[in-house]
Amino acid sequence: MSTTTHAWRFFRAGGFDQVRLDTADDLLALAQLDQKLWVALSCPVKGIEFDARTLELIDTDTDGHVRAPELLQAIAWAHERLLDSAILAQKFTGLPITAIRQDDAVGAQIHAAAMALAQDAGKSDADRLTVEETSAARNGHAARAQNAWEAAGQALQVLGQTTGAGFGLVTALDQKVEDYFVRCQLAVFDERASVALNVSEDALKALAPTALQANTPAITDLPLAHVTPAGSLPLARGLNPAWADQVAALRDQVVRPLLGTQDTLSAADWQAIKARFAPYAAWLAVKPDPNAVTDGVRDLEKLSRYVRDLQSLANNFVAFKDFYTAQGKATFQVGTLYLDGRSCDLCVAVNDAAKHAAMASMARICLVYCDCVRGAEKMSVAAAFTAGDSDQLMVGRNGVFYDRLGRDWDATIAKIIDHPISLRQAFWSPYKQLARLVSSQVQKMAASKAKASDDKLAALATQAGQSANTPAPKAVAPAAFDVAKFAGIFAAIGLALGAIGTALAALLGGLFSLSWWQIPLVFLGVMLLVSGPAVVVAWFKLRSRNLGPILDANGWAINARARINIPFGTSLTQLAQLPANAQRSMVDPYADKPSRAPYALVALVVLALLIWVVRS
Repeated sequence: MSTTTHAWRFFRAGGFDQVRLDTADDLLALAQLDQKLWVALSCPVKGIEFDARTLELIDTDTDGHVRAPELLQAIAWAHERLLDSAILAQKFTGLPITAIRQDDAVGAQIHAAAMALAQDAGKSDADRLTVEETSAARNGHAARAQNAWEAAGQALQVLGQTTGAGFGLVTALDQKVEDYFVRCQLAVFDERASVALNVSEDALKALAPTALQANTPAITDLPLAHVTPAGSLPLARGLNPAWADQVAALRDQVVRPLLGTQDTLSAADWQAIKARFAPYAAWLAVKPDPNAVTDGVRDLEKLSRYVRDLQSLANNFVAFKDFYTAQGKATFQVGTLYLDGRSCDLCVAVNDAAKHAAMASMARICLVYCDCVRGAEKMSVAAAFTAGDSDQLMVGRNGVFYDRLGRDWDATIAKIIDHPISLRQAFWSPYKQLARLVSSQVQKMAASKAKASDDKLAALATQAGQSANTPAPKAVAPAAFDVAKFAGIFAAIGLALGAIGTALAALLGGLFSLSWWQIPLVFLGVMLLVSGPAVVVAWFKLRSRNLGPILDANGWAINARARINIPFGTSLTQLAQLPANAQRSMVDPYADKPSRAPYALVALVVLALLIWVVRS
């Protein structure tokens, strides 16, 4: 890059320096700024919240992406067309007519178009033309040009309403018909060509063993009909089967209306047909392009849009000012998702959740992909959850998505990329996992016992039914009580309880042997031992959260490590909070009755501490 002479200003956000584009001079000097300092080098024209028509005008190669050179080219063009480029940074919603430069042919055309539009709108040259007005003028100009073109073509409809279809047949068959007549002319020139230019016996033998279709390339490449010096193309019989239907349509829709009923077509007839369609073909060739530069109208719309949008686009392209300064929504933020008592502001549009997730997972952000439906409309978004926890996030849950126009969509979770959301969640996650594990095991044991009990009752019922139909067996004396057997069972239970008691006694003894101020440290150490690894891992992941992969997966070319640290990430997801000065009643008539077990446990702990204090 060339050495810059502009005095640049930067602001620090997202862990990297971003250029400030506050003035028109900043915008015009952008070509001097090293592109390594740009946040993005390319963005898609679809799936972002920005004026689609403006992006279409900037995307000069129509490849669906706006790249850095195209943005610079748009800025340079606007600068060249304005008398005072300072208005590029003044956030005008319209173009001042007096700001249009008119000292060259292009400028004169734009100014003339502006004056004509102002006159139609009842404005003077001191007024501004809004983007809506210039767009309507461009659309109106295109509509008038289209109407004039269509009117000119009415006299050229040689076949009436079927002229377009007939011309399509002539165009589609022209190359093949010309090939046939040239072959016939060669047969007149040299009779040996009649044999050489027709289908050879070897070619027919090659087709014999294959399963043939009329559109097989080996058949379509053959001549339209048998080549003879007579040079007449049959229109009914003896035609190549690959082209027979099209020739029949040509005969009925073109030849018969223009030349009358005939079964053959000569070379002169074919040239006469093409001559009849020549004015129609010339008329089609001059069909007006709605985007063509005509009378400065399109350039007028282009200039008005650039005045309104260029600085905003640059601040969402070269820098992510709106996103990191919270002064507004960034172009990639398509709306807000409300789900699980939270609102998520970082929502991006996605076309394929599976493809997007393959790259977006590297962002280290908890992403929830939602299918959104509003009537017949459908869309998919990926929402970043950066506050709270993920305990209640699961596929199938429903929420509401509000787009940037304020419209509400039904949102259903379709896919989740799980990453740490907060340090608090990471701290409690081991205990929650243990609680879920214990709960799961207890439920499994209870279900197993219940099933065993049900099976036993079913077996007893079956046995009772069978015994009712069989004679009662002879009474058998009950077995003698086996003292040794039950003594062994009780001994095993006693040993187990003794081992548990010994372990608890050792644990409590070691705990009570400490000073009173050391006991809380022991509990703190145990909690750190359990939660510490999870918190450390979460801390590193939260510090490495990066917006880049999420946007790269959408077609952006992100040129910086756009970090989302913990404080900034928390601001992107809002938790449910009561309004300020709200009155709150703590009386819940359906609240669970408090259990006495915690109080009993606390009493036992206090009693044990008192005994330890007295004995010490």
